[in-house]
Amino acid sequence: MAKSKTTAPAAVKVRKPAPLALVKNDAWLAPFEPVLRQRQARLQARLAEIEQYHGSLLNYATAHQQLGLNHDAGRGGWVYREWAPGADYLSLVGDFNGWDRGANPLQKLDFGVWEVFLPDAEYDQRLAHGSRFKVHVAANGQGKDRLPATLRRAVQDEETKDFAGQIWRPETPFAWTDQKFKPATAVKEPLIYEAHVGMATEEGRVGTYREFAENILPRIEADGYDTIQLMAVQEHPYYGSFGYHVANLFAASSRFGTPEDLKFLINEAHRRGIAVLLDVVHSHAVKNEAEGLADFDGSGNLYFHKGERGNHPGWDSKLFDYGRPEVQQFLLSNVRYWLEEFHFDGFRFDGVTSMLYHHHGEGVAFVGYDNYFGPAVDEDAILYLQLATTLAHEFKKGALLVAEDMSGLPGLCRPIKEGGVGFDYRLAMGIPDYWIKLLKHTPDEHWPLGELWYTLTNRRAGEKTIAYAESHDQALVGDKTLSHWLFDAGIYAHMHVTDGDPGAARALALHKIIRLLTLAAGGEGYLNFIGNEFGHPEWVDFPREGNGWSYQFARRQWSLGDNPDLKFYQMGEFDKAMIHLAKARHLLAAGPATLLKHDEENQVLAFERGGLVFIVNLNVEKSLTDYRFWVTEEGKYRVVLSSDNGRFGGFDRPDEAFEYETYEHQLSLYLPSRVALVLARG
Repeated sequence: MAKSKTTAPAAVKVRKPAPLALVKNDAWLAPFEPVLRQRQARLQARLAEIEQYHGSLLNYATAHQQLGLNHDAGRGGWVYREWAPGADYLSLVGDFNGWDRGANPLQKLDFGVWEVFLPDAEYDQRLAHGSRFKVHVAANGQGKDRLPATLRRAVQDEETKDFAGQIWRPETPFAWTDQKFKPATAVKEPLIYEAHVGMATEEGRVGTYREFAENILPRIEADGYDTIQLMAVQEHPYYGSFGYHVANLFAASSRFGTPEDLKFLINEAHRRGIAVLLDVVHSHAVKNEAEGLADFDGSGNLYFHKGERGNHPGWDSKLFDYGRPEVQQFLLSNVRYWLEEFHFDGFRFDGVTSMLYHHHGEGVAFVGYDNYFGPAVDEDAILYLQLATTLAHEFKKGALLVAEDMSGLPGLCRPIKEGGVGFDYRLAMGIPDYWIKLLKHTPDEHWPLGELWYTLTNRRAGEKTIAYAESHDQALVGDKTLSHWLFDAGIYAHMHVTDGDPGAARALALHKIIRLLTLAAGGEGYLNFIGNEFGHPEWVDFPREGNGWSYQFARRQWSLGDNPDLKFYQMGEFDKAMIHLAKARHLLAAGPATLLKHDEENQVLAFERGGLVFIVNLNVEKSLTDYRFWVTEEGKYRVVLSSDNGRFGGFDRPDEAFEYETYEHQLSLYLPSRVALVLARG
């Protein structure tokens, strides 16, 4: 009998996974794909761990419901808990017990959590709405009265300037009427109005949430903006920090009013079809111990890194330890809290560059891809941001997430499944810097149009960008608004519409052109800082010792923008026309702008976007007759916006009623100096 022949098993081919979508779109990322996959794997492992022990990411993000002072109807009383593993003794103190540090001590439970229960039978009347409290924390032989970590409301004593927690339990909860509002429906492409409630009044004082809702929201709606970005909402002890040295992450600043007042503002914005973003600060926190979280339990590294790593080198503040699970949970709960409690529609994450890198972007030029994947990257921060974007998008469909990052991290604004971090937009921080640099250092006649066009259009393909000519950063003392750079001293002397000062005419013309170019070519969204739409004349400087505690520069002079006899009004009217045109034409949802003509000799740029043709003559003196340039679509064109219109302080030189017809794909126009025209076909 013949022996059967055995065949060796065929070698099993290991199929290489398809490259990540992020890598497919950018071949330069190929060497770093293992790092991107490692980030994905780490996120999935962390999510699996969270789901195993907490059921879901949404359930996990409820630290604020477990910690702090919360009323438990089931147990019939108040429960106060605090995470302080390094502390020796905690007690709850306040009006309710005469600030007696021995009256209501907490008991230490597992995982470093302390707890005390205060039954309604004894404390219902004493723990009254509006009463004040703190937690006394003893460690290393020292005791300090502190503000609870998840405190919902902090108030300042007018005389002592001391902050305390305040029980906030109004008899009637706020009645929301915004159930039908959907951010994804309201905001097709974000036209963002960046605003600070306190400085939104013309009087020299702190404005309120209610005043903003009643006086400023109608302006924002009329101007055509569909999104508000609210600064300085998270409680901060120093008003002059612009809200960026946060002490109490869960507390809406009481200097502007009550939590119900903020809810009224957001509800009213939603009624008007406007989304509201919170300028959230998770990149750092105030180092104050009396008001903030620094050295809360005496260990030196509870919420923040220990030692020098816990200090920001440039901001004089503390840095979160994103790798610690309890800190992750604390910050993620903060994301959920603002979406849930106040109905915010998303966030502008402040200081993302500082979070992403151990060097915080200080003195670093991001010139190669190694910068984004080497040892300088804080992988714990990447993981936290991926968790935060996942949570926000899960909790609120259509939530809008904007990252303030100047490093250009690839994938920051791409979905996590593609290898990204999950943000929706990044701020185009290089554009305002470029405008200021031009105005400071380059005479108008020498503006390099090729460099300008590159700056406006240079962004990562597939990652959406919010363009802006100026934000709060450019308005601060130490710099000047664009209008102030342009008009200089003339902003106080030559602003009447009948004043023919040539310097003011130049400034007015360039203010309009700069904003139009930025909006039309710079991104997939657009941002304006409060008051700058009408060329607000002054910088921002909050009351401080150095200025005699003056409110002179911490307010908005709306009367200037409302006065039709002033050039401020004309700038505001142009901004309104520009925003409404972009909105009506869905300009920012269109693909990138296509350059049609770059003419350095005549100082002309022409480009197309979203079915509109933009042509700008930046020549300081030469008007061009029979100026020809190529367009992609043949047909008849009409002017839909002219920066030279008399309503906008122009000279009405182009005939806006004239219909232009192409000849062999070319248009021929009369193009006056320092004028921008927008044309539409049909």
